[in-house]
Amino acid sequence: MSEAFAEPFEEHRNLLFAVAYRMLGTAADAEDAVQDAWLRWSAADRSDVAEPKAYLVRITTNVALDRLRSARARRETYVGPWLPEPMLTSPDVAEDAEMSESVSMAMLVVLETLSPLERAVFVLKEVFGYPYAEIAKALDRAETSVRQLGTRARKHVEARRPRFETGGAERREATERFFDAVLGGDINRLMEVLAPDVALWTDGGGKVRAARRVIHGATKVSRWLSAITGQPYAGVEPADMRVRRVYINGEPALVVDGPDGPISTVTADIDDEGRILAVHLVANPDKLHAIAEGRRLPM
Repeated sequence: MSEAFAEPFEEHRNLLFAVAYRMLGTAADAEDAVQDAWLRWSAADRSDVAEPKAYLVRITTNVALDRLRSARARRETYVGPWLPEPMLTSPDVAEDAEMSESVSMAMLVVLETLSPLERAVFVLKEVFGYPYAEIAKALDRAETSVRQLGTRARKHVEARRPRFETGGAERREATERFFDAVLGGDINRLMEVLAPDVALWTDGGGKVRAARRVIHGATKVSRWLSAITGQPYAGVEPADMRVRRVYINGEPALVVDGPDGPISTVTADIDDEGRILAVHLVANPDKLHAIAEGRRLPM
């Protein structure tokens, strides 16, 4: 295989993964989508491909759409709340409000509520800035239809994911206060940093102990978090656990490690008053491979 043949794909591989991850919500599915795109690129007649980047994004988007439709059926039977697969990001990403927002766990949860086509249009337009005409070509749909999808998706996201003015430094400080309270198992401190209507999402996938439904309210959430602190989890004794403070999906986060690797991640969403609005705990071992491998999300 010639270098000239492979070079355009390798040049844009990170972009393709970034698009697919925001479409699918897991690193494993995104990587599979990129590999499928590679196979289609390999088999395509590229003699009339004037813009490889646009062509590759088009292939990847449509592959991701197909995979998302089938994934939806599987997620309907998922045990407990479904959360995206966490991925490490650099601290620099957290300084870019728009970029960190686009991959935050909270945003990816909201994107799950869109139809596959709405999600594709939103990701390409709002995250990557593609014009509607180009998106319409990629999706093989009329531009007017794509504009309607984009408007509907944006309104849906804005209604469920309002933008807050809290700056990066304030958000980090609020998150650190929350982590300190969690690690200390202090219910009173937790109550001080949690919003009254805080929601706790715990994704164990039916493989480790986790709440089967989203838990709402500061009292219930603080009690649940305090109850698991200092207790064995996923077969690991507290003495064998180690906690790392990292950045995941553009946000400060905790990784809890056992002797054989990560056993959970914790991220928090902050409201405009610096209180914890949502907590996302991922403990399904199938979703911790990227963290275990130290893979960073290409932005």
